[in-house]
Amino acid sequence: MLLWGTLFPTVKLSYSAFDISTTGDILFFAGMRFVVCGGVICLFSLITDKASFKPAKSSILPILLAGLFSIILHYACTYSALQLTDSSKTAILKQVGVLFYVCFSSLFFKDDKLSVKKLIGALLGFAGIIVINLNVDGVSFNIGDLLIIIASFCSVFSSIISKKVFVTVKPITATGISQLFGGIVLAIIGRAMGGSMTVTASLSSLLFVYICIASVVSYCIWFTVVKSGELSRLFIIKFAEPAFACIFGAMLLNENIFQWQYILSFLFIAGGIYISNK
Repeated sequence: MLLWGTLFPTVKLSYSAFDISTTGDILFFAGMRFVVCGGVICLFSLITDKASFKPAKSSILPILLAGLFSIILHYACTYSALQLTDSSKTAILKQVGVLFYVCFSSLFFKDDKLSVKKLIGALLGFAGIIVINLNVDGVSFNIGDLLIIIASFCSVFSSIISKKVFVTVKPITATGISQLFGGIVLAIIGRAMGGSMTVTASLSSLLFVYICIASVVSYCIWFTVVKSGELSRLFIIKFAEPAFACIFGAMLLNENIFQWQYILSFLFIAGGIYISNK
């Protein structure tokens, strides 16, 4: 969650570092990120466990479907929304889909049942999301917020699909294939829209290197845990992601996180994580 949290402000910093300004630029940048990440993961899996690709052949459609939700749709919405809203607020809104899953987890997995602690945790998380959007006129949402909520559901759907795929395919192998597929599609779409990114031999290029490394490590850890973990509990723990995003947003982008809405939201989210896992 710490690694994922750092990605929101670093991606935003990359927009200016690589002269990214249009939707095509954004999609091409996202695509290149996951072409590199997916390629590295696939290469690692191929070197360490070549046999893991054999069962992946028979599960290629659900793996690509996971890539559609987790990479193509998820990041097309997320990266576009980062132009319209703060990275810290973006990270918090991405937890909306988690609330949906916690309440209806038994519809997807029989052994992942709703409990009072999970429900309380989810409701506290939801309260945190509402609080973060409060202002003098009440609760406000814009198009960027809506895109993030859509991305949130895409993330949940991809985890559900992936957990079913992991019965026969190793998580790292499936993650690499889905990311490489999603990255190629996003890069093609972005390029077709006139997108590009200016890469120079400077310190700014280290941003892209960090983004790729953090993505590879965090996704491999997450999907490895998803294979045997209870998704509803893991998703509630995922509420920690926006806390880290806000901290690094303040450090790297000078975003003002010391607003009463953010502080109260943090308390709700922390309480939800604690109660659901107590």
